[in-house]
Order: sequence, then C-alpha cells, then structure tokens
Amino acid sequence: MTASHTAAPQATSETRKFLVLLLGSIGVVYGDIGTSPLYAFREALRPFAKNGTVHHDEVIGMISLMVWTLTILVTFKYVLFLLRADNDGEGGTLSLLALLMKKTGSYMPVLFFAGLIGSALFIGDAMITPALSVMSALEGLKLVTPAFSDYVLPMSAAIMVGVFAIQSKGTAAVSNFFGPITVLWFIVMAWGGVIHISDDWTILEALNPLNALWFITHAGTVGLIILGAVFLTVTGAEALYADLGHFGRKPIQTAWFILVFPALALNYLGQGALVLTNPETIANPFYLLYPEWALLPVVILATMATIIASQAVITGAFSLARQAVHLGFLPRLAIKFTSETNTGQIYVPAVNAILFIGVIVLIFSFGDSESLATAYGISVTGAMVVTTLMSFQFLRSVRGYSAFVAAALLLPLLIIEAVFLAANLLKIHDGGWVPVVLALAIMMVMWTWTKGSKYLKEKTARNDIPLETFIKSVESSIDRESDHAPVTVPGTAVFLTSVPDRTPGVLLHNIKHNHVLHDQNVILTVWTQDKPYVPDSERVEMTRLSKRFLRLDITFGFMDEPNVTKALTLCKKKGFKFEIMQTSFYLGRRNLISTPNTGLAGWQEHLYIGLADFSIDPSAYFKLPPNRVVELGEQVAI
Repeated sequence: MTASHTAAPQATSETRKFLVLLLGSIGVVYGDIGTSPLYAFREALRPFAKNGTVHHDEVIGMISLMVWTLTILVTFKYVLFLLRADNDGEGGTLSLLALLMKKTGSYMPVLFFAGLIGSALFIGDAMITPALSVMSALEGLKLVTPAFSDYVLPMSAAIMVGVFAIQSKGTAAVSNFFGPITVLWFIVMAWGGVIHISDDWTILEALNPLNALWFITHAGTVGLIILGAVFLTVTGAEALYADLGHFGRKPIQTAWFILVFPALALNYLGQGALVLTNPETIANPFYLLYPEWALLPVVILATMATIIASQAVITGAFSLARQAVHLGFLPRLAIKFTSETNTGQIYVPAVNAILFIGVIVLIFSFGDSESLATAYGISVTGAMVVTTLMSFQFLRSVRGYSAFVAAALLLPLLIIEAVFLAANLLKIHDGGWVPVVLALAIMMVMWTWTKGSKYLKEKTARNDIPLETFIKSVESSIDRESDHAPVTVPGTAVFLTSVPDRTPGVLLHNIKHNHVLHDQNVILTVWTQDKPYVPDSERVEMTRLSKRFLRLDITFGFMDEPNVTKALTLCKKKGFKFEIMQTSFYLGRRNLISTPNTGLAGWQEHLYIGLADFSIDPSAYFKLPPNRVVELGEQVAI
C-alpha cells in the first residue's frame, strides 16, 4: 500500500516533467522548421508564376515531394535515427565529432574537417534564418494593406535589434512562452490547411510517393531549381539534433509525431489545394489560406513564431560556440550563464555581435524574403550531407556495423541529399555564395586556431624542462641551503599549464625574477573530455610529486562551465588543505610575434595572432579570483 502511494506521485512528477519537456521542444526545437510553410511552397512555385498558371500534375508532384522530403529526411534520418546517435545525451555535429574522436583514431583528418564544415555551415544558417523568417512573416502585412510595404525592412531590422539586445538578459522567462505560442502556431497552420483541402480533394494524391518520383523525372532542368526551393521545407532539421541535450529524445520524437509533422503536412496540402482552385494565389499561398478577418492575427502570430525560430537558432549558435571553445576549435570566448539552474542557457557576446551584424547586413542587402530565399538552402543541405557522412563512421565505430551494411543504410539518404545540394548550388550566382563564403570564413578561423595552437604547443615544448628534473634540482638546492636556492615563503602557488609533465614557463620565470618558492606548489592542468558532462566524483585527480609539489588535474566536459575555483573546493575532501586568500594563481601571458619560415602560412600567422589577442583572459575564463592572480609575460615567435 505504501509503495503504491509512493509510486503514484512519482509517476505524476515524471509525467509532468515529460510534458514540460514536450512543450519546450515544440517551442525551441521546431521553431525553425515550423516557419518554413511561410515561404517554401511559394518559392517552389516561382518558376511557374511568370505566366500566372500552374498545371495540376505539377502542384501534386511538388506537394508530394515536400511531404516525402519531410518524411524521409526529418522523420527517418533525424527523428528516428540521429536522435539515437548521441554523445552521453548531447547531439549536434560537434558532439558527434567528439564521440567519433573518442571511439576511433582512424580517418581523423577527414572527421576533423567534416566537423568543422558542419559547424561552420550551421553558424552561417544562424545568420540567414532570422533574416529570412522575420521578413517573410512581416511581408504578410502587404496583404493587409499595401501601405505597409515600405515598413517591412525597417520593422524587420527593429525586431532583430530587440531579439539580439535581450540575449544578455537570458531567455529563461521568455522561453516559458515559446512552447504555448508555437503550439498555437502549429494548430493555426493545420487549421489553414484543413479548411482548404476540400477545395480540391485530388491534392490527397500527393501522399503517394510515386507522384514525387514522377515530378523529379519529368520536371527537367527546371526541376533542379524547384528542388532547391522544396528543400526549404526541412530547414531547421539540424536544430532538432543539436538540441537533443536540452530536451531528450522522447519529448522531441513525441512532439514531431503528434503535432509538428501532421500540422506541416496538412498546411502544405491545403496550400496545394488552394493553388489548384485559385491559381492567382500563387503570389502568397500561405497567408491566402486564411479568411480576411484572420489575416492580421495570423501575421502577428507568424511574426512571433519567426522570432521564436530566430531565438532557437541563435541559442544553438551559442551552444555550438561553447563546444568549439572547449574542444579547442576556437579561442577562449567570454561565456555568461544566464540561468542558475539550466546550464544550457548561455550568452556569448562575441557570437551575438557577429550574428547581429550579419543578420542586419543580409536584411538590407537582399531587401525581401524572395531574394534571400535564393541564398538559403546551401548551408542546410551542406550540413546534412556532412552529418550523413559522419553517421557512416558512427555506424561502423560505435554500433559495430560493417562498412557494407553502413553504406547500404546511408547511401539512399546521401543520394537524396546530394541531389538537393546540387539543386541548391545552382543558386550560387543569385545569392547562394553568401552561406558558402560565411562557412569558408568560419571554417578557416577554426582550422587556423587548431593548427596554430598545435604548432605553438609543439614549438614551446622543445625548450621545456622535464618537471621531475626541475623538482629534484630545486628541492635539492633548498635542502642543501645553496646560495642559489630560492627563498621559501608561506602560502600556496598554483601554476596553470597545458603540459603537466613539463615545468611551466611561469614557474621558471617566477623563480628567475623573484627568487621565491611557496610552501605548496600546485601544477594545475585543466582538461576537456570528449563527453558533455563530467561528474564531481571524476572532476579532480591529485598526485603528490614531492613534499612541496603537487600535480592537480581538473577535468570538465565540453558542456560544463570551466569553473576552476569551484572545482578546487573538491580538493579539500581529498586531503589537500589550502586557504583561497593565501593562494596565488600564476598565469603566463604570451606576446606572439610573427616570423617568416615557420610552420604556418603568413596569413595564418597574422590570423592566429589576432585570434589570440581576441581571446579572453584565462583568469576570467576559468573563473579564478581576480585579486589572487599574478601574470608574467613572455614573447614567443611563431
């Protein structure tokens, strides 16, 4: 009886928690893909809209292609397969890369560059999505009254200013409204489709995949152009995978099957039936689904939905940047945690500024959603192709499938995505070059930082003194009371280093210039694991090197906050006693100087030095007490 009473509240609590996650996933995960009906079918109709007519079979084939693209790429690939390819519960390109780096040592250059390309394409997508979504929503005002036409651009820019301005405040309060608003948005989309499907019941023929195949084989050259627009139906699918860690697999899958997929399919079917009955609605079939009295409320709701979609992709870029920093792909960036309970809610000022500038430039450069839609798609299709290629290695190294079986499972997906990518590449000259340039620039930054850091580490290691040799020498001179022995002073000194078996340069400089050695000297190395979170029980490892020296290894996951001060409190439980106000943290500050004939190309040297200058102070990144930090500088030629 007691067990039954105990189980009931627990089950209720679990159900409530699941429903909260379900609602949150609808608001955040599906915000982007949920705004695609605003422009996807309209853009696919463009090639036929020049003469104002469209054939019945073409509409059926187009809608069929959209519905089955959602089914194959989103339902099968992401919802049913990739959500299971998690790294201790975390998803996304970099999480998958970290998992593969942990599981396999082969093909590492290929995996590394695949991860960089996928990440770069996602950030490029994070610039285009807000601009395209908000402009396409506000353009519905033109249907309310043409007088609003001149205000779409400034209103789009104003909304973006507001969206990026509130990032530093955190999204905890705002996110509580995301789920309900997006749920209402999907219900309204489904309603708009349902009331028009009966306009032409033959639209239900689109549910037959043979009509999609017929369209592809009979559309000819124009079919490739249309395919690029059709792919807009699945924009936001990568966010589905990237946000896995925030909501979990079950809530995301449930939300897709019970609400999101049915609402999208019904809306596209309704748009198709509307165009079959009234070809003049080609100009904007989404908004023309609704009666005149509902038009303004739907425009307002669509604008709110696109703001939510923008918020989702911006926070996704923040999370990706944090992962990239912890994995060593980017320099240390200022990262602010905006929630005391949810570590996923972060604010990265540098990323926020870059995205804001990019979004505003895109809005005023392209001028309307029709023009910007031509630039969209390449980043999304490219990221999907990269994810599929990485999934091949996942099936082999993690799931243990043979190369033949893995290829047989993924080859159909890869062929479909490659066709879509080829179709989108046709838009290079019409603005498609924008995401390509953005992705190349971001990839170049990450590659340069990774390569430069590795080169610098190898170069400085050549002149390093083995730590064991140094400890024996310095303690011997103190014990012998040698004239050259440093003076021993009370307190604890912590020396940060990335190479724990070598003497930190800052320790050598301290003895050379100050001639002192503390009673306790800690050689501290901070590690980042290839898994998202590390429990406190595995956070700290201590090794006694001598009576004055201790080696301390602190390990974080790539999603953890690297708070060294907090981690040091765990040392007291393991017997290492110290007072934080009697502890000095010694950091080495390197002034990098460019020199010819090094391991880096000239332009990479200058870029790496610029990135190093842009990197925030280690004391701020590792949350060290600012009044206990001592910095000693040195010049290093690269």
